[in-house]
Amino acid sequence: MTSKQYRPDAESAARAVALPDDWAATPLTVVMPTYNEAGNLPGMADALMELPLPGLRLLVVDDSSPDGTGDIADAYARRYGSERIAVLHRAGKEGLGRAYAAGMAQAVADGARYVLQMDADGSHPVAKVPQLLGVALSTGAGVTIGSRYVQGGSLSEVWGAHRKLLSRWANAYAGTILGTRVRDITGGFNLWREDALRAIDLASVDSAGYSFQVEMKYRALRRGQGVIEVPIHFEDRTVGESKMNLMVQLESVAMPWRLRARSRG
Repeated sequence: MTSKQYRPDAESAARAVALPDDWAATPLTVVMPTYNEAGNLPGMADALMELPLPGLRLLVVDDSSPDGTGDIADAYARRYGSERIAVLHRAGKEGLGRAYAAGMAQAVADGARYVLQMDADGSHPVAKVPQLLGVALSTGAGVTIGSRYVQGGSLSEVWGAHRKLLSRWANAYAGTILGTRVRDITGGFNLWREDALRAIDLASVDSAGYSFQVEMKYRALRRGQGVIEVPIHFEDRTVGESKMNLMVQLESVAMPWRLRARSRG
């Protein structure tokens, strides 16, 4: 394990929205893909377990991380018990999209009523999880997005102007090609109702990388699922390195055109 550790704000759970007891007990599985996240996973797991959500379960999907992230996840599963934390070990690195699809399918099979996509790097705010669930339950939305680009949303101050512009351009690019009004179609902090995932058919999703986020939302819209966006502050990772590479970027550029052509075929 690396000596440097990410620790979310210790007051995250205290700042979280308090839901009615029956809502807080809703079976919710947080699917968290990991590859070399030994410095981030412990803090994220502890913060999630401290939330006032007794129905929450964390499913770590580890792609055989060389840094021992999978072993750390197993230790946390033993510490908290399989009812709170479980681990899905995969043979190797196949991309973020494949990891999410596998984890989400497992969560649904295990009885989750809602499934939350959440990165392990600390960029997604733990304290917002109860609010996303509350909005989903109160509105009946099939997809509730933790959005950087609706009013009240924001990006890390660490991000430079070029990176912020590129992120906004990527959202505008995909949204324009696909004709959607989703402001954060590329974002990865998304809460899904179980039947919305069944309607999408996770096994047929093509995207291996970050374009998974775009494809999933587009499929949901095409199948008539209600989508709502909740503002969040998106932080930059403090430990480890981004998994974005050239092949992932090329897939993200091409995928909106593929989805558009398929929908018109």
